[in-house]
Parts: sequence; structure tokens; C-alpha cells
Amino acid sequence: MKVTETQKEGLKRGYQLTLPAAELEAKVTEKLAEIQPEIQLKGFRKGKVPMALLRKQFGQRIMGEALQEAIDKAMQAHFEETGDRPAMQPEVRMTNEDWKEGDDVEVSLSYERLPDIPEVDLKAVKLERLVVEPDDAAVEEALKNLAENAQTFEDKDGPAENGDQVVIDFVGKIDGEPFEGGAAEDYPLVLGSGAFIPGFEEQLVGAKAGDKIDVKVTFPEEYGAAELAGKEAVFETTVKAVKAPKPAEIDDELAKRYGAEDLEALKTQIRERMEQEYASAARAVLKRRLLDALDELVDFELPESLVDSEAHQIAHQLWHEENPDVHGHDHPEIEPTDEHRKLARRRVKLGLFLAELGRKNEITVSESEMTQALMAEARKYPGQEAQFFQFVQQNPQVQQQLRAPLFEDKVVDFVLELADVTDKKVSKEDLEKALEELENE
Repeated sequence: MKVTETQKEGLKRGYQLTLPAAELEAKVTEKLAEIQPEIQLKGFRKGKVPMALLRKQFGQRIMGEALQEAIDKAMQAHFEETGDRPAMQPEVRMTNEDWKEGDDVEVSLSYERLPDIPEVDLKAVKLERLVVEPDDAAVEEALKNLAENAQTFEDKDGPAENGDQVVIDFVGKIDGEPFEGGAAEDYPLVLGSGAFIPGFEEQLVGAKAGDKIDVKVTFPEEYGAAELAGKEAVFETTVKAVKAPKPAEIDDELAKRYGAEDLEALKTQIRERMEQEYASAARAVLKRRLLDALDELVDFELPESLVDSEAHQIAHQLWHEENPDVHGHDHPEIEPTDEHRKLARRRVKLGLFLAELGRKNEITVSESEMTQALMAEARKYPGQEAQFFQFVQQNPQVQQQLRAPLFEDKVVDFVLELADVTDKKVSKEDLEKALEELENE
């Protein structure tokens, strides 16, 4: 196959591939000869069908296969010879649309190549890693929250207040008729919890044991049960008891309720969990600062096809976040803004740089790492883990979505090992402020 360059502009490449008719014919004849021993047609024994009849019966399909194989082989040879790696799927099309059997086949091949990534002295990158050590006050605050979550309720005299628990019987009615699911007995309701529809709990504030109250509410228009949405209802309610919250004592018994041997062991667990949370937050800040530094340090030409694709993806995602009620793609075309394209250029540049860094240094994601990530993701679908595993196995795109962040984190770790990173002790508030700034950028 003859290859002629037609475009070489920046990262854009174009070629004209010409497959002589004789080569195509030879390939078709070769493939027909390969299948001849296995073919059996009416009136002929297996393997004895004449070549002319085979060509009439299967020629068009075989010619299509031969042409595709020839183009694929030529493209592979081209990329091996030039070292080009296409940024996206190359565009391949026949240019002699009036082609007929016996003519040479002319094919246009065009693509944008991935750019050459410049070498960067990663040791010159200077960063600060924020370090927060949990103090005793933070541990005590966490213990207090655990005690409140483990609180019990004791009968009290006097009216119910927000935070109190009322034990109630109720029957809900619409237009005087009870409705399905609108009744319960001995229901423990914590006032102010928002467990019931808006307006219900507020009408029980001030109630005492023994009170009978008609609670009048209107179901929200977006209520889950369509037959109740927007309807006015009356709940005939009997208050059987009013109970005040009593936080659990911070002692060994509380520790045992949370799976620890004693209070000291629970404090150790809390401190370790805090250290992990702080370290995770600090890493997020450090990673962003590293990417910011690399963005400033690295510069090279970007494939516009990748930038355009990324910009459209960003615009589409942000549009759906602003319009959560719209699902799928049944909406007007969304054009990226200059801000979308600016963010897209950053993402593409850093993505290509990290990918090349990982490739050159043979950084890979192991099967065990993929399995761990897959198991972590599957836990989001309790009871459907097997279906999720099957879904991922059948979808290479989903596998890549799981693999990509793992690969990126491993490359980031590689860079951080080489960079000049110093630890800086800060307060919890300083770390939280750094996180807020990161989210607002």
C-alpha cells in the first residue's frame, strides 16, 4: 500500500493511502482459498465448490474484510514507523466514492498526534504538606458526639420541647377518610428531627402526655406517593409519653457499645480515625498544589480535539448539575464557554503529562489494586454486588473509569517522592480553610 503525506500542521497529520487493485484482488483470492475447504453448497461436496461460485457467493463480504485488514495493517505499520500515537480515534474514509471493482482503493487517514512531553526537573518542585495532630479537645468533642448519638430518653414532666421524644398513636385522614400508611401506634418521634413531613413535628411542641391533638398538614407537591402529593391531611394524634434526652455516660460501657474494649481504646480509635481524616484532607490539598505547580511548570502543544472533547464534557456535566431534573441527553446543545475551555486545557495538559510520566516510569495499576477498588465501589450497591461485578467485567469503559484515578494517584505519589516536600504543622481550622479555598477555586 502506498502512503502519501497530505497534511503536517502542528499536531495534525493527514495521509492518502492507496491500495492497488491487484493487491486487493490477490488478498481476496487468498482468503477465498482459505475458506474453500470448509464450504459446502448444494450440488457440491464439501471443499469442492468452484472458485468462481465462491467469489459470486462470498466475494463482496470477503472483499470488505480484505480491504479492512489491509487498511488496519497499513495504519499499524505507519504508527510503528512514525512513532505517532493518535490523540483520538483516527478518521478513516474512502475518497474515491465512485470506486468499482478493478480500481485502486484510495483512503484518507487523518488524526492529531499526541505531543512530545518535555522533561521536567521534579526535584525543583517545592511544596508544603499540611500536618494536623488531633488534640485532646478534639477527641473529647468526638466522644461527646458519640455519647449524644447513643443517648436514651427518660420520661419527663412538662411540655415537649425540640429534642424531646414523644411517643404517639396517630391516624391520618384526607377528607375524613383514613389513607393507607397513615397510621401507627407507639411511634417514637424526636421533635426537630425532620422525620415527618414539614409542619407535623412543630405542632407537637408544647404537648403533654395524654393530650389529643389534630395535626393539620399539607403533603408536599413532590411527595413520593402521588396519591398524597399536595393533599391536605389531618392526623388524629394521641401523645402517650413525653421523654427528655439523656446522653450516654462517657465511660467503658459507651466504649463497648462502639466495639472498643474500654474508654482508652475508644479514644485511641478516635484519634487514629482523625489522623486518617486529616491526612486524607491534607493529601487533597497537597495534590491540588502539586497540580498547580506542574500547570505553571509544564507547557507543550495540546491536541485541539482532546481539548474540545473535554470542554464539551465539562459544560455538559456542569449543565446537568444546574439542572438536576433533566436526565439523559434530551436537552438543547450546550456550547462550552471560555472558562470551560480554560479548565479543559489544564485538564488535558496535566492528564497527558502524568500519563507520559507513568508510561516512561512503567507505573501500572495491579490487578489486586483494581480488585480492591472494585470491591469498594461494589459496597455502594448492597445486595447487588454480583450484578455490579458482572456489569464492570462487561464494560471496558467502566473499568477504565475505575483504573484512571488509581493510576493518577500512583503517578502523583511518584512525583511527590521526587519533589521537595516539607511538613508544616497547622491547626484543624487552617486545614479546613485550605480545603474551602480548594473547593472554591
